[in-house]
Amino acid sequence: MNIKKVLTTLGIDKVNEGAATGTKWIKSNGAAIESFSPVDGKRIAAVTGVDRKNYDTVVSQAEAAFPEWRMWPAPKRGEVVRQIGEALRKNKEALGTLVSYEMGKSLQEGLGEVQEMIDIADFAVGLSRQLYGLTMHSERPMHRMYEQWHPLGVVGIISAFNFPVAVWSWNSFLAWVCGNTCVWKPSEKTPLTAIACQKIVANVFKANNVPEGVNGLAIGGRETGEWMSNDTRIPLVSATGSTRMGKAVGAAVGGRLGRSLLELGGNNAIIVSQHADLTIAMRAAVFGAVGTAGQRCTTTRRLIIHESVYDAFKKKLVAAYKNLSIGDPLDQNNHVGPLIDKDAVGNYLTAISELKKSGAKAVVAGGVLSGEGYESGCYVKPCIYEVDNSWPIVQHETFAPLLYIMKYKTLEEAIALQNGVPQGLSSAIMTLNMRESEQYLSHKGSDCGIANVNIGTSGAEIGGAFGGEKETGGGRESGSDAWRAYMRRQTNTINWSEELPLAQGIKFTI
Repeated sequence: MNIKKVLTTLGIDKVNEGAATGTKWIKSNGAAIESFSPVDGKRIAAVTGVDRKNYDTVVSQAEAAFPEWRMWPAPKRGEVVRQIGEALRKNKEALGTLVSYEMGKSLQEGLGEVQEMIDIADFAVGLSRQLYGLTMHSERPMHRMYEQWHPLGVVGIISAFNFPVAVWSWNSFLAWVCGNTCVWKPSEKTPLTAIACQKIVANVFKANNVPEGVNGLAIGGRETGEWMSNDTRIPLVSATGSTRMGKAVGAAVGGRLGRSLLELGGNNAIIVSQHADLTIAMRAAVFGAVGTAGQRCTTTRRLIIHESVYDAFKKKLVAAYKNLSIGDPLDQNNHVGPLIDKDAVGNYLTAISELKKSGAKAVVAGGVLSGEGYESGCYVKPCIYEVDNSWPIVQHETFAPLLYIMKYKTLEEAIALQNGVPQGLSSAIMTLNMRESEQYLSHKGSDCGIANVNIGTSGAEIGGAFGGEKETGGGRESGSDAWRAYMRRQTNTINWSEELPLAQGIKFTI
Protein backbone atom coordinates (compact mmCIF):
# COMPACT_ATOMS: atom_id res chain seq x y z
CA MET A 1 0.00 0.00 0.00
CA ASN A 2 1.29 3.46 -0.95
CA ILE A 3 2.38 5.49 2.09
CA LYS A 4 0.42 8.59 1.03
CA LYS A 5 -2.67 6.43 0.68
CA VAL A 6 -2.01 4.92 4.11
CA LEU A 7 -1.82 8.37 5.73
CA THR A 8 -5.01 9.48 3.98
CA THR A 9 -6.85 6.30 4.96
CA LEU A 10 -5.88 6.71 8.61
CA GLY A 11 -6.60 10.45 8.74
CA ILE A 12 -3.01 11.57 9.29
CA ASP A 13 -2.43 15.21 8.28
CA LYS A 14 0.84 17.00 7.61
CA VAL A 15 0.55 18.60 11.06
CA ASN A 16 -1.54 16.90 13.78
CA GLU A 17 -2.67 17.87 17.26
CA GLY A 18 -1.23 15.67 19.99
CA ALA A 19 -4.05 15.88 22.52
CA ALA A 20 -7.55 14.44 22.38
CA THR A 21 -10.30 13.64 24.86
CA GLY A 22 -11.80 11.03 22.54
CA THR A 23 -13.56 12.46 19.51
CA LYS A 24 -12.42 16.01 20.27
CA TRP A 25 -8.92 17.21 19.42
CA ILE A 26 -7.39 20.03 21.44
CA LYS A 27 -5.27 22.79 19.96
CA SER A 28 -1.98 22.68 21.80
CA ASN A 29 1.01 24.91 22.40
CA GLY A 30 3.47 22.12 23.19
CA ALA A 31 6.71 21.35 21.43
CA ALA A 32 6.63 20.19 17.82
CA ILE A 33 7.36 16.50 17.32
CA GLU A 34 8.41 15.45 13.84
CA SER A 35 8.15 11.83 12.79
CA PHE A 36 10.87 10.64 10.43
CA SER A 37 10.84 7.13 9.02
CA PRO A 38 13.94 5.06 9.79
CA VAL A 39 13.18 3.18 6.58
CA ASP A 40 14.23 5.99 4.23
CA GLY A 41 14.90 8.96 6.52
CA LYS A 42 11.97 10.93 5.12
CA ARG A 43 9.73 13.15 7.21
CA ILE A 44 6.29 11.58 7.47
CA ALA A 45 4.32 14.22 9.40
CA ALA A 46 4.46 16.40 12.49
CA VAL A 47 2.58 16.48 15.78
CA THR A 48 2.09 19.38 18.17
CA GLY A 49 2.80 17.93 21.59
CA VAL A 50 0.70 18.58 24.68
CA ASP A 51 1.42 21.36 27.12
CA ARG A 52 0.45 21.10 30.80
CA LYS A 53 -2.92 22.80 30.27
CA ASN A 54 -3.87 20.34 27.50
CA TYR A 55 -2.71 17.39 29.58
CA ASP A 56 -4.87 18.51 32.50
CA THR A 57 -7.86 18.90 30.18
CA VAL A 58 -7.46 15.33 28.89
CA VAL A 59 -7.16 13.84 32.39
CA SER A 60 -10.03 15.93 33.75
CA GLN A 61 -12.28 14.71 30.93
CA ALA A 62 -11.25 11.11 31.67
CA GLU A 63 -12.18 11.71 35.33
CA ALA A 64 -15.54 13.17 34.33
CA ALA A 65 -16.34 10.22 32.04
CA PHE A 66 -15.56 7.55 34.64
CA PRO A 67 -18.77 7.75 36.77
CA GLU A 68 -20.95 7.08 33.71
CA TRP A 69 -18.68 4.56 31.98
CA ARG A 70 -18.27 2.38 35.07
CA MET A 71 -22.05 1.97 35.24
CA TRP A 72 -22.31 0.55 31.75
CA PRO A 73 -22.74 -3.24 32.10
CA ALA A 74 -19.41 -4.94 31.46
CA PRO A 75 -20.78 -6.99 28.51
CA LYS A 76 -21.98 -3.75 26.91
CA ARG A 77 -18.49 -2.29 27.31
CA GLY A 78 -17.21 -5.54 25.78
CA GLU A 79 -19.48 -5.06 22.78
CA VAL A 80 -17.86 -1.68 22.12
CA VAL A 81 -14.42 -3.30 22.22
CA ARG A 82 -15.69 -6.01 19.86
CA GLN A 83 -16.56 -3.28 17.37
CA ILE A 84 -13.07 -1.80 17.78
CA GLY A 85 -11.71 -5.22 16.79
CA GLU A 86 -13.85 -5.13 13.66
CA ALA A 87 -12.64 -1.63 12.82
CA LEU A 88 -9.05 -2.80 13.22
CA ARG A 89 -9.73 -5.69 10.83
CA LYS A 90 -10.86 -3.18 8.22
CA ASN A 91 -7.77 -1.02 8.78
CA LYS A 92 -5.25 -3.83 9.30
CA GLU A 93 -3.29 -3.30 6.09
CA ALA A 94 -3.09 0.48 6.45
CA LEU A 95 -2.25 0.50 10.17
CA GLY A 96 0.20 -2.39 9.84
CA THR A 97 1.97 -0.58 7.02
CA LEU A 98 2.21 2.62 9.07
CA VAL A 99 3.61 0.68 12.04
CA SER A 100 6.26 -0.79 9.74
CA TYR A 101 7.13 2.51 8.09
CA GLU A 102 7.18 4.70 11.20
CA MET A 103 8.88 2.18 13.51
CA GLY A 104 11.00 0.21 11.04
CA LYS A 105 9.88 -3.36 11.74
CA SER A 106 9.11 -5.71 8.86
CA LEU A 107 5.71 -5.46 7.20
CA GLN A 108 4.89 -8.96 8.41
CA GLU A 109 5.63 -7.87 11.98
CA GLY A 110 3.62 -4.67 11.50
CA LEU A 111 0.61 -6.63 10.29
CA GLY A 112 1.18 -9.13 13.08
CA GLU A 113 1.10 -6.33 15.63
CA VAL A 114 -2.31 -5.19 14.40
CA GLN A 115 -3.48 -8.81 14.48
CA GLU A 116 -2.37 -8.87 18.11
CA MET A 117 -4.68 -5.91 18.74
CA ILE A 118 -7.54 -7.76 17.06
CA ASP A 119 -6.82 -10.85 19.16
CA ILE A 120 -6.79 -8.91 22.43
CA ALA A 121 -10.09 -7.27 21.44
CA ASP A 122 -11.60 -10.75 21.05
CA PHE A 123 -10.08 -11.76 24.38
CA ALA A 124 -11.48 -8.67 26.09
CA VAL A 125 -14.98 -9.33 24.74
CA GLY A 126 -15.03 -12.74 26.41
CA LEU A 127 -13.46 -11.30 29.53
CA SER A 128 -16.31 -8.79 29.86
CA ARG A 129 -18.52 -11.68 31.00
CA GLN A 130 -15.88 -13.28 33.22
CA LEU A 131 -14.81 -10.66 35.77
CA TYR A 132 -15.26 -13.25 38.48
CA GLY A 133 -14.91 -12.97 42.24
CA LEU A 134 -14.92 -15.75 44.84
CA THR A 135 -17.47 -16.89 47.43
CA MET A 136 -15.99 -17.94 50.79
CA HIS A 137 -17.50 -19.77 53.76
CA SER A 138 -17.84 -17.60 56.86
CA GLU A 139 -16.87 -18.86 60.32
CA ARG A 140 -19.95 -17.08 61.66
CA PRO A 141 -23.40 -18.68 61.31
CA MET A 142 -25.86 -17.13 58.87
CA HIS A 143 -23.19 -14.97 57.26
CA ARG A 144 -22.13 -14.89 53.64
CA MET A 145 -18.73 -13.79 52.39
CA TYR A 146 -17.63 -13.00 48.88
CA GLU A 147 -15.25 -10.77 46.96
CA GLN A 148 -15.90 -8.60 43.96
CA TRP A 149 -13.84 -6.41 41.67
CA HIS A 150 -14.51 -2.75 40.90
CA PRO A 151 -12.91 -0.41 38.34
CA LEU A 152 -10.12 1.87 39.55
CA GLY A 153 -10.80 5.07 37.63
CA VAL A 154 -8.38 6.68 35.19
CA VAL A 155 -5.61 4.40 33.90
CA GLY A 156 -2.49 6.08 32.52
CA ILE A 157 -0.70 4.16 29.77
CA ILE A 158 2.90 4.88 28.78
CA SER A 159 3.97 2.79 25.79
CA ALA A 160 7.24 2.26 23.92
CA PHE A 161 8.21 2.70 20.27
CA ASN A 162 8.99 -0.94 19.52
CA PHE A 163 5.37 -2.07 19.81
CA PRO A 164 3.69 1.28 19.24
CA VAL A 165 0.08 0.03 19.14
CA ALA A 166 -0.17 -3.55 20.46
CA VAL A 167 0.91 -2.85 24.05
CA TRP A 168 -1.50 0.08 24.25
CA SER A 169 -4.32 -2.24 23.19
CA TRP A 170 -3.35 -4.84 25.81
CA ASN A 171 -3.83 -2.20 28.47
CA SER A 172 -6.70 -0.11 27.17
CA PHE A 173 -8.99 -2.89 25.93
CA LEU A 174 -8.77 -4.71 29.27
CA ALA A 175 -9.04 -1.47 31.24
CA TRP A 176 -12.16 -0.48 29.28
CA VAL A 177 -14.05 -3.73 29.80
CA CYS A 178 -13.14 -3.45 33.49
CA GLY A 179 -14.89 -0.05 33.55
CA ASN A 180 -11.91 2.31 33.58
CA THR A 181 -11.15 5.31 31.41
CA CYS A 182 -7.69 5.67 29.86
CA VAL A 183 -5.15 8.35 28.99
CA TRP A 184 -2.41 7.23 26.61
CA LYS A 185 1.06 8.72 26.40
CA PRO A 186 2.66 6.98 23.39
CA SER A 187 6.33 7.13 22.52
CA GLU A 188 7.25 10.44 20.92
CA LYS A 189 9.25 8.35 18.42
CA THR A 190 6.07 6.84 16.97
CA PRO A 191 3.30 9.43 17.44
CA LEU A 192 1.47 8.89 14.15
CA THR A 193 0.43 5.31 14.86
CA ALA A 194 -1.14 6.60 18.10
CA ILE A 195 -3.10 9.27 16.25
CA ALA A 196 -4.33 6.63 13.80
CA CYS A 197 -5.52 4.41 16.68
CA GLN A 198 -7.21 7.34 18.40
CA LYS A 199 -9.21 8.11 15.28
CA ILE A 200 -10.21 4.47 14.68
CA VAL A 201 -11.46 4.15 18.26
CA ALA A 202 -13.16 7.57 18.21
CA ASN A 203 -15.39 6.51 15.32
CA VAL A 204 -16.51 3.40 17.20
CA PHE A 205 -17.05 5.29 20.45
CA LYS A 206 -19.08 7.99 18.70
CA ALA A 207 -21.35 5.40 17.07
CA ASN A 208 -22.02 3.87 20.49
CA ASN A 209 -22.44 7.13 22.43
CA VAL A 210 -19.51 6.34 24.68
CA PRO A 211 -18.86 9.25 27.08
CA GLU A 212 -16.23 11.70 25.89
CA GLY A 213 -13.04 11.06 27.86
CA VAL A 214 -12.97 7.27 27.97
CA ASN A 215 -10.09 7.30 25.48
CA GLY A 216 -7.71 10.21 26.05
CA LEU A 217 -4.48 10.87 24.18
CA ALA A 218 -1.54 13.00 25.34
CA ILE A 219 1.48 12.93 23.03
CA GLY A 220 4.59 14.48 24.46
CA GLY A 221 8.10 13.92 25.73
CA ARG A 222 9.49 12.79 29.03
CA GLU A 223 7.77 15.53 30.98
CA THR A 224 4.35 14.18 29.94
CA GLY A 225 5.21 10.84 31.51
CA GLU A 226 6.38 12.67 34.65
CA TRP A 227 3.07 14.56 34.88
CA MET A 228 1.21 11.28 34.60
CA SER A 229 3.39 9.48 37.15
CA ASN A 230 2.86 12.22 39.75
CA ASP A 231 -0.85 12.74 39.02
CA THR A 232 -3.00 11.68 41.99
CA ARG A 233 -6.04 11.60 39.69
CA ILE A 234 -4.55 8.50 38.04
CA PRO A 235 -4.66 5.52 40.42
CA LEU A 236 -2.81 3.17 38.02
CA VAL A 237 0.04 3.94 35.64
CA SER A 238 1.01 1.13 33.28
CA ALA A 239 4.45 1.77 31.79
CA THR A 240 6.27 -0.26 29.16
CA GLY A 241 9.84 0.65 28.28
CA SER A 242 13.35 0.72 29.64
CA THR A 243 14.33 -0.23 33.17
CA ARG A 244 15.61 3.33 33.71
CA MET A 245 12.23 4.75 32.79
CA GLY A 246 10.39 2.15 34.87
CA LYS A 247 12.39 2.94 38.00
CA ALA A 248 11.50 6.62 37.64
CA VAL A 249 7.81 5.87 37.08
CA GLY A 250 7.69 3.34 39.92
CA ALA A 251 9.33 5.75 42.36
CA ALA A 252 7.00 8.62 41.46
CA VAL A 253 3.81 6.55 41.55
CA GLY A 254 4.92 4.76 44.71
CA GLY A 255 5.69 8.08 46.35
CA ARG A 256 2.00 8.96 46.17
CA LEU A 257 0.97 5.36 47.05
CA GLY A 258 -0.53 4.80 43.62
CA ARG A 259 -0.27 1.60 41.61
CA SER A 260 2.19 0.95 38.82
CA LEU A 261 2.22 -1.89 36.31
CA LEU A 262 5.75 -2.11 34.92
CA GLU A 263 6.87 -4.17 31.92
CA LEU A 264 10.49 -3.23 31.38
CA GLY A 265 13.73 -4.47 29.84
CA GLY A 266 14.86 -8.00 29.12
CA ASN A 267 18.19 -9.75 28.71
CA ASN A 268 16.80 -12.98 27.40
CA ALA A 269 18.67 -16.25 26.94
CA ILE A 270 18.17 -19.53 25.12
CA ILE A 271 19.91 -22.59 26.50
CA VAL A 272 20.85 -24.97 23.67
CA SER A 273 21.24 -28.43 25.15
CA GLN A 274 23.25 -31.29 23.70
CA HIS A 275 19.82 -32.95 23.43
CA ALA A 276 18.36 -30.17 21.28
CA ASP A 277 17.01 -30.33 17.76
CA LEU A 278 19.68 -27.96 16.42
CA THR A 279 17.70 -27.00 13.32
CA ILE A 280 14.74 -25.76 15.37
CA ALA A 281 17.12 -24.16 17.87
CA MET A 282 18.91 -22.26 15.13
CA ARG A 283 15.69 -20.88 13.64
CA ALA A 284 14.43 -19.81 17.07
CA ALA A 285 17.73 -18.16 17.93
CA VAL A 286 18.07 -16.24 14.67
CA PHE A 287 14.51 -14.89 14.63
CA GLY A 288 14.78 -14.08 18.33
CA ALA A 289 18.01 -12.16 17.79
CA VAL A 290 17.26 -10.23 14.59
CA GLY A 291 13.45 -9.85 14.58
CA THR A 292 12.47 -6.17 14.84
CA ALA A 293 16.23 -5.54 14.41
CA GLY A 294 16.80 -6.69 17.99
CA GLN A 295 14.41 -4.09 19.43
CA ARG A 296 11.96 -6.35 21.24
CA CYS A 297 12.01 -6.61 25.01
CA THR A 298 11.87 -10.37 24.34
CA THR A 299 14.75 -10.31 21.84
CA THR A 300 17.24 -13.16 22.29
CA ARG A 301 20.35 -11.48 23.68
CA ARG A 302 22.32 -14.50 24.89
CA LEU A 303 22.83 -18.08 23.68
CA ILE A 304 24.12 -20.54 26.26
CA ILE A 305 25.29 -23.57 24.29
CA HIS A 306 26.43 -26.96 25.55
CA GLU A 307 30.14 -27.46 24.92
CA SER A 308 29.57 -30.69 22.95
CA VAL A 309 27.47 -28.94 20.28
CA TYR A 310 28.99 -25.46 20.57
CA ASP A 311 31.17 -25.52 17.44
CA ALA A 312 28.54 -27.18 15.27
CA PHE A 313 25.85 -24.73 16.38
CA LYS A 314 28.14 -21.75 15.90
CA LYS A 315 28.69 -22.82 12.29
CA LYS A 316 24.93 -23.01 11.76
CA LEU A 317 24.52 -19.51 13.16
CA VAL A 318 27.23 -18.05 10.93
CA ALA A 319 25.69 -19.69 7.86
CA ALA A 320 22.25 -18.36 8.76
CA TYR A 321 23.53 -14.81 9.34
CA LYS A 322 25.17 -14.86 5.89
CA ASN A 323 21.73 -15.42 4.40
CA LEU A 324 20.07 -12.49 6.19
CA SER A 325 18.75 -9.81 3.89
CA ILE A 326 18.87 -6.31 5.39
CA GLY A 327 16.84 -3.49 3.91
CA ASP A 328 13.46 -1.82 3.47
CA PRO A 329 11.09 -3.61 5.87
CA LEU A 330 8.17 -3.02 3.51
CA ASP A 331 9.91 -5.38 1.07
CA GLN A 332 8.92 -8.81 2.31
CA ASN A 333 12.11 -10.34 0.88
CA ASN A 334 14.10 -8.63 3.64
CA HIS A 335 14.61 -10.19 7.07
CA VAL A 336 15.95 -7.19 8.98
CA GLY A 337 14.93 -3.54 8.87
CA PRO A 338 16.47 -0.45 10.47
CA LEU A 339 16.92 0.62 14.06
CA ILE A 340 14.44 3.27 15.22
CA ASP A 341 16.84 6.23 14.88
CA LYS A 342 20.48 7.34 14.87
CA ASP A 343 20.59 7.45 18.67
CA ALA A 344 19.89 3.71 18.62
CA VAL A 345 22.69 3.27 16.09
CA GLY A 346 24.99 5.15 18.46
CA ASN A 347 24.07 2.81 21.32
CA TYR A 348 24.77 -0.18 19.06
CA LEU A 349 28.23 1.15 18.17
CA THR A 350 29.00 1.95 21.80
CA ALA A 351 28.11 -1.60 22.79
CA ILE A 352 30.42 -3.03 20.12
CA SER A 353 33.21 -0.77 21.33
CA GLU A 354 32.68 -1.99 24.91
CA LEU A 355 32.69 -5.60 23.73
CA LYS A 356 36.03 -5.10 22.01
CA LYS A 357 37.50 -3.47 25.13
CA SER A 358 36.29 -6.43 27.18
CA GLY A 359 38.02 -8.89 24.86
CA ALA A 360 34.99 -10.29 23.04
CA LYS A 361 35.67 -12.37 19.94
CA ALA A 362 33.63 -11.42 16.87
CA VAL A 363 31.92 -14.44 15.31
CA VAL A 364 29.93 -12.23 12.94
CA ALA A 365 31.20 -8.66 12.91
CA GLY A 366 28.90 -5.66 13.18
CA GLY A 367 28.84 -2.29 11.48
CA VAL A 368 26.62 0.43 10.04
CA LEU A 369 25.41 0.01 6.47
CA SER A 370 25.59 2.84 3.94
CA GLY A 371 24.87 3.41 0.29
CA GLU A 372 21.78 2.85 -1.81
CA GLY A 373 18.82 1.75 0.27
CA TYR A 374 20.49 2.71 3.54
CA GLU A 375 20.24 6.50 3.26
CA SER A 376 18.49 6.90 6.63
CA GLY A 377 21.69 5.85 8.41
CA CYS A 378 19.68 3.51 10.67
CA TYR A 379 20.60 0.14 9.14
CA VAL A 380 23.13 -2.01 10.99
CA LYS A 381 24.53 -5.51 10.66
CA PRO A 382 23.26 -8.16 13.07
CA CYS A 383 26.35 -9.47 14.83
CA ILE A 384 27.50 -12.27 17.14
CA TYR A 385 30.19 -12.11 19.83
CA GLU A 386 31.70 -14.72 22.14
CA VAL A 387 31.57 -13.23 25.63
CA ASP A 388 31.74 -13.78 29.34
CA ASN A 389 28.34 -13.51 30.99
CA SER A 390 29.71 -11.37 33.84
CA TRP A 391 30.92 -8.49 31.66
CA PRO A 392 28.99 -5.24 32.35
CA ILE A 393 28.04 -4.81 28.68
CA VAL A 394 26.52 -8.31 28.64
CA GLN A 395 24.63 -7.61 31.87
CA HIS A 396 23.14 -4.52 30.23
CA GLU A 397 20.36 -4.62 27.62
CA THR A 398 21.30 -2.97 24.30
CA PHE A 399 18.29 -2.51 22.01
CA ALA A 400 19.98 -3.74 18.83
CA PRO A 401 20.72 -7.00 16.96
CA LEU A 402 23.64 -8.02 19.19
CA LEU A 403 23.81 -11.71 20.06
CA TYR A 404 26.17 -13.02 22.76
CA ILE A 405 27.21 -16.68 22.85
CA MET A 406 28.87 -18.74 25.58
CA LYS A 407 29.50 -22.38 26.56
CA TYR A 408 28.26 -24.49 29.45
CA LYS A 409 28.98 -27.98 30.82
CA THR A 410 26.07 -28.82 33.13
CA LEU A 411 22.43 -27.77 33.12
CA GLU A 412 22.84 -26.23 36.57
CA GLU A 413 25.64 -24.07 35.19
CA ALA A 414 23.51 -23.04 32.19
CA ILE A 415 20.55 -22.06 34.39
CA ALA A 416 22.87 -20.05 36.65
CA LEU A 417 24.25 -18.20 33.62
CA GLN A 418 20.77 -17.51 32.29
CA ASN A 419 19.51 -16.22 35.64
CA GLY A 420 22.72 -14.31 36.36
CA VAL A 421 21.55 -10.96 34.97
CA PRO A 422 19.45 -8.19 36.56
CA GLN A 423 16.52 -8.72 34.16
CA GLY A 424 14.00 -11.56 34.19
CA LEU A 425 11.60 -11.36 31.27
CA SER A 426 11.75 -14.22 28.74
CA SER A 427 13.78 -17.43 28.57
CA ALA A 428 13.91 -20.73 26.71
CA ILE A 429 15.61 -24.11 26.60
CA MET A 430 16.06 -26.24 23.52
CA THR A 431 16.04 -29.88 24.56
CA LEU A 432 14.33 -33.18 23.75
CA ASN A 433 15.23 -34.49 27.22
CA MET A 434 12.15 -34.44 29.48
CA ARG A 435 14.14 -34.30 32.69
CA GLU A 436 16.03 -31.24 31.48
CA SER A 437 12.85 -29.44 30.44
CA GLU A 438 11.07 -30.21 33.70
CA GLN A 439 14.04 -29.07 35.78
CA TYR A 440 14.20 -25.88 33.73
CA LEU A 441 10.52 -25.14 34.45
CA SER A 442 10.77 -26.06 38.13
CA HIS A 443 11.53 -23.89 41.17
CA LYS A 444 15.26 -24.49 40.56
CA GLY A 445 15.01 -23.47 36.92
CA SER A 446 14.36 -20.22 35.06
CA ASP A 447 13.66 -17.16 37.21
CA CYS A 448 11.92 -15.33 34.34
CA GLY A 449 8.27 -14.43 33.93
CA ILE A 450 8.23 -16.40 30.66
CA ALA A 451 9.96 -19.76 30.32
CA ASN A 452 9.66 -21.80 27.12
CA VAL A 453 10.71 -25.22 25.90
CA ASN A 454 11.62 -25.73 22.23
CA ILE A 455 10.44 -22.29 21.16
CA GLY A 456 12.40 -19.06 21.35
CA THR A 457 12.16 -16.10 23.70
CA SER A 458 10.30 -13.88 21.26
CA GLY A 459 6.70 -13.94 20.08
CA ALA A 460 4.44 -14.34 23.11
CA GLU A 461 0.74 -15.12 22.63
CA ILE A 462 -1.92 -12.80 24.06
CA GLY A 463 -3.57 -15.60 26.06
CA GLY A 464 -0.79 -15.71 28.65
CA ALA A 465 0.06 -12.97 31.12
CA PHE A 466 3.06 -11.07 29.73
CA GLY A 467 5.82 -9.68 31.92
CA GLY A 468 8.83 -10.57 34.02
CA GLU A 469 10.65 -10.43 37.32
CA LYS A 470 13.56 -8.51 38.87
CA GLU A 471 14.41 -5.38 36.85
CA THR A 472 11.74 -6.27 34.31
CA GLY A 473 9.33 -4.80 36.86
CA GLY A 474 7.02 -7.61 37.96
CA GLY A 475 3.97 -6.36 36.04
CA ARG A 476 1.70 -8.53 33.91
CA GLU A 477 -0.21 -7.39 30.84
CA SER A 478 -2.49 -9.05 28.29
CA GLY A 479 -4.00 -12.48 29.03
CA SER A 480 -4.69 -14.87 31.91
CA ASP A 481 -5.82 -12.93 35.02
CA ALA A 482 -3.87 -9.77 34.15
CA TRP A 483 -7.24 -7.94 34.16
CA ARG A 484 -7.08 -7.84 37.97
CA ALA A 485 -4.35 -5.19 37.82
CA TYR A 486 -6.94 -2.76 36.41
CA MET A 487 -9.44 -3.31 39.24
CA ARG A 488 -9.70 -3.02 43.00
CA ARG A 489 -10.70 -6.00 45.11
CA GLN A 490 -13.46 -5.67 47.70
CA THR A 491 -14.33 -8.31 50.33
CA ASN A 492 -17.97 -8.32 51.43
CA THR A 493 -19.62 -9.98 54.45
CA ILE A 494 -23.41 -10.07 54.84
CA ASN A 495 -25.10 -10.97 58.12
CA TRP A 496 -28.58 -12.37 57.56
CA SER A 497 -29.05 -13.65 61.13
CA GLU A 498 -30.75 -12.01 64.12
CA GLU A 499 -27.49 -12.00 66.09
CA LEU A 500 -24.16 -10.16 65.84
CA PRO A 501 -21.46 -12.80 66.38
CA LEU A 502 -17.88 -11.51 66.13
CA ALA A 503 -15.04 -13.18 64.27
CA GLN A 504 -12.51 -15.26 66.20
CA GLY A 505 -15.18 -15.90 68.84
CA ILE A 506 -14.66 -12.51 70.50
CA LYS A 507 -17.31 -11.62 73.12
CA PHE A 508 -18.50 -8.04 73.47
CA THR A 509 -21.47 -7.23 75.73
CA ILE A 510 -22.90 -3.78 76.28
